[in-house]
Amino acid sequence: MNRLLEEYNKTIKKELQDELHYDNIMEVPTLSKIVINVGAGEAVANKAALDEIKDIITKISGQKPIVNKAKKAVSAFKIREGMDIGVSVTLRKERMWDFFDKLVNIVLPRTKDFRGLSAESFDGAGNFSLGIDDHTVFIEIDPNNVTKIRGLEITIVTTAKNDADAKALSDKFGFPFRKDVNNS
Repeated sequence: MNRLLEEYNKTIKKELQDELHYDNIMEVPTLSKIVINVGAGEAVANKAALDEIKDIITKISGQKPIVNKAKKAVSAFKIREGMDIGVSVTLRKERMWDFFDKLVNIVLPRTKDFRGLSAESFDGAGNFSLGIDDHTVFIEIDPNNVTKIRGLEITIVTTAKNDADAKALSDKFGFPFRKDVNNS
């Protein structure tokens, strides 16, 4: 069992139940899934870029990604309906917990000029989205074999009913939120 999942089950779940005043332990929010997405607009002109992105996402997530196709044509970007324009993967269960642990404890601290994540990136339904500009912060990627630095979006989906409960859950996991300092 993953270290973070074990900690959640042993201590965090009970602490959250007390803090958030839930009657039933099943009401306590938890992680539901994590979605990793990479847009591949350059795949329109360069088909090899899509294969490279698929390889990167497979290494980062430990799971084979799916290729996203354009839903409608956009002439300004030379995109036709049905073209391959992105790659995404949805992590659940053990892989999700492993990825979340790696994200919080290894990847985010390795990010250049990292000062914390904005607590305003919650969507109103308890889900958190963040962008990473440089995929080489992941330990699976060898920076010497990179042809182009790529960005990716990560969405952490929780079972929380609101942002406050999701923030409390994230805080318990040690999610590095930015500390607002008021010099008044």
